[in-house]
Amino acid sequence: MSLKDDVLLTLEKRRGLFVSGQEMADALGVTRAAVNKAVSALKSGGYEIEASTKLGYRIAGDVLSEPGVRAYLPEKYRDIEIIVLRETDSTNNEAKRRLTAGLNGTALITAEQQTGGRGRRGRAFSSPPGTGVYITLAVPADAAISDAVSSTARAATAAAAALEELTGREIKIKWVNDLYLDGKKISGILTEAVSDFETGVTQTLIIGIGINLKSEGLPEELRDIAGAIDDEKITRCELIGRVAGAILDIVADLKDKSYIEDYKARSMVLGREVTFSGGGFEAVTGRAIDIDGDGGLVVRLPDGTEKTLRSGEITLRVTGG
Repeated sequence: MSLKDDVLLTLEKRRGLFVSGQEMADALGVTRAAVNKAVSALKSGGYEIEASTKLGYRIAGDVLSEPGVRAYLPEKYRDIEIIVLRETDSTNNEAKRRLTAGLNGTALITAEQQTGGRGRRGRAFSSPPGTGVYITLAVPADAAISDAVSSTARAATAAAAALEELTGREIKIKWVNDLYLDGKKISGILTEAVSDFETGVTQTLIIGIGINLKSEGLPEELRDIAGAIDDEKITRCELIGRVAGAILDIVADLKDKSYIEDYKARSMVLGREVTFSGGGFEAVTGRAIDIDGDGGLVVRLPDGTEKTLRSGEITLRVTGG
């Protein structure tokens, strides 16, 4: 990284606190004048950095940047590739294009805005600039396709836990890929895979997640059903780093089923009547009674039989308690 990036990383790690120019100079092995020059370059690039003759520098504002995201990743993931874009059609599409072009290893792709964000079954996902974060993790898997199918449920569990820790508020999961806060959807997850069907091996997981950070800017027609975190203390860089780190942890071992209990505890459908359709059958109502080890929703039908619903198979609507 450049000295400018090193200075930004230092300030992000100490966000909210002043850091003296001399302290940074000593830590980075450069002169204080070089630090001052790097700070000036950051200010010219749009970063809000407060300066105090006695106290040093303090970063403010909410600018999305690669060093900023890196500062909030767990240490073990600090060296992954991070790609920050001003605009893209979707971060999942961007990941697939880069994989085709030779992207190797774990990578995090994020963008200020998506022009073609999408959720499950091709549904549009509103992605206006300045209101949310849009992230895709490309993670080498080398796992059986049967193990990889749980990746959406894993990502939902990890993201919910990270958001709850950040906000101090309860985050619920509506099967299988939507996160809810105070009864409104704040996040959607779309997981795809690059697989070799001849060998039955998933080579790369592509985990996309969009999170509404601010209500302001959300389309008017969505405000009755869509919510946002609306916490000015949480920056996009912190949100991305914390959520990405939690997801990378939970998909590191796709055979580990210990996440299921946390997933169940966060479910907003277990024990409730649900209506589902798809897979060649008409709409059916039943009671959601369990979630299996792969994240499948077990529903008891009116005749007493049970059906396990899988990601991508159904459209689910909660109908009552």
